[in-house]
Amino acid sequence: MKIPAQIWVLVGAAFVIAIGYGLISPILPAYAQSFDVGVAAASVIVSAFAFFRLLFAPAGGKLVTFLGERPVYMLGLIIVSASSIATAFASSYTQLLIFRGLGGVGSTMFTISAMSLLVRLAPPAIRGRVSSAYGSAFLIGGMIGPVLGGVLANWGMRAPFIVYGLALIVAATVVGVGLRGAHLNQAEHEDTREILTVAEALRSPVYRAALAAAAAHGWTNFGVRNAVLPLLAAAVLDEPWVAGTVLAVGAVGTALTLQVSGRLADTLGRRPLVIAGLAIMGIALSLVGSAHQLSVGPGLTLLLGLSFVAGIGAGCAGPGQQAAVADIIGNDRNGGTVLSTFQMVQDSGAILGPILIGFVADEFGFQIAFITTGVVCLVGMLPWLRAPEPLTLQAAQD
Repeated sequence: MKIPAQIWVLVGAAFVIAIGYGLISPILPAYAQSFDVGVAAASVIVSAFAFFRLLFAPAGGKLVTFLGERPVYMLGLIIVSASSIATAFASSYTQLLIFRGLGGVGSTMFTISAMSLLVRLAPPAIRGRVSSAYGSAFLIGGMIGPVLGGVLANWGMRAPFIVYGLALIVAATVVGVGLRGAHLNQAEHEDTREILTVAEALRSPVYRAALAAAAAHGWTNFGVRNAVLPLLAAAVLDEPWVAGTVLAVGAVGTALTLQVSGRLADTLGRRPLVIAGLAIMGIALSLVGSAHQLSVGPGLTLLLGLSFVAGIGAGCAGPGQQAAVADIIGNDRNGGTVLSTFQMVQDSGAILGPILIGFVADEFGFQIAFITTGVVCLVGMLPWLRAPEPLTLQAAQD
């Protein structure tokens, strides 16, 4: 079965967005520290983006309901673009915090819109493949973006933010043109679709397990990975290219894994992929902090190797987890609040992770900080050990 053309439009836009985000991810913590703040304060900059995503998630879901996915998606990209360009011209830590935080408003708009479209448009038999294709676009862009960001940083740390803003305008154009004329207004179908409430979804052990994994995933991959791992890389070898390369190597591990994990999630099941992925991430991240205690050569080798392994874990867990949520909702039900709750839990992990791990790194060092992160991954895996296989839910509903 082929992936629908409208999904490929979203995949293309995701690729452009990821390149732009990858430009700034290795630079942002160091950019924050250029305003004379410590590790914890630099980590707060990453968390501020997720915090505003969290606050605006309920309103973002309602906007999708009343305006439709396509205009909300485009507006969200434009908001983040303006925020990024403003960030490039921040003159104080406070301004940087405000500009990055406001970008989270736009981010949650296009994220929820994209999630809603993927759930509605993906045929049940290929939900894992669709998740892998969408995730691969982000990860391939994530492989390219950090390396380019490290190069751009040689011309100043503000340059990547300007380029990121321009990339988001390109992505908005891709969506505007590619989905033009498509009947995607969710409000048109509100009368005929059954509404799945969060209370109903929480009765499912699969949804509860997905929320636990989402918190761990947000903590690790959207929080600590982007905020603290680049600082660890700089502590091992303080060169502009190192942080970007470490993030890119992790993205390579995830991207390669996504080429097979989506199909496996559609055949073997969602549950074994999620369990294996979280276990791999937890073990790899528990060891990565040791790189700081080694000499430069072995330390950098260990850091790159474990970043690659952690990326493999993320590539296993992602498609299974997202397909499981889609299985619970189904194509014919309105699960907007279920999706936004899932997103809010993930963002909560992304908020708390960098802040708490930043404080742990300041007080106890990088090794204890990353052991703690590894434990969070393993705890997020536990509910999946008792959850049923979501593919059985798909068979019952579809």
